Amino acid sequence: MTPLPDHLLESFAAEAVREGLADALFGVVDTPIGRLVIVQGGHGIVRIGFEAGEGDALLAGVAGVLGPRVLRSERELGAARDAVSAYLEGDDEELDLPVDLALVRSPFRRTVLEHLRRVPRGTTVSYGALALAAGNPKAARAVGSACATNPIPLLVPCHRVLPGTGRVGNYGLGGPAVKTRLLQMEGALDQPPLTGPRTDSL
Repeated sequence: MTPLPDHLLESFAAEAVREGLADALFGVVDTPIGRLVIVQGGHGIVRIGFEAGEGDALLAGVAGVLGPRVLRSERELGAARDAVSAYLEGDDEELDLPVDLALVRSPFRRTVLEHLRRVPRGTTVSYGALALAAGNPKAARAVGSACATNPIPLLVPCHRVLPGTGRVGNYGLGGPAVKTRLLQMEGALDQPPLTGPRTDSL
């Protein structure tokens, strides 16, 4: 069977979006840290991850929650792909795209990630401060789990969360080296993490 040309697939995807027949759309973007898959649901970006090694599982996870009609459309995802690419290439603008936390089932983890979205570029926050902002100051370990399972890294900036050890800590989207790179790019490594007085603003 001859595969359909890309322009026809794009037309089908666009029509499916207009008719409400697609549960989610995805596109792939080349970035300095690798090829990333970006998935968009009806209300915003729901998932970002590496294409290599996890692309199929990533899309299956989205389909398991949002529905099986997950279509590829580079054109419909063009604005999101361009924004993520520009950010990772050093653009000094805040990465501001609509986010949908539909894949986050735990209410506490959702609360943590919603607070994390408010941590501005150029700053970092401690796990303890984020736990306090989320309403449970003793839940720093649970905050770590929320960051580790964050489905939308970069847009929900878990790279801005630092452990109390003074080290950078781990990072699911490429490990400590990528986390360090992102923090350096944002000018955040020379700034002390938010730990107390300003957490009410998170």
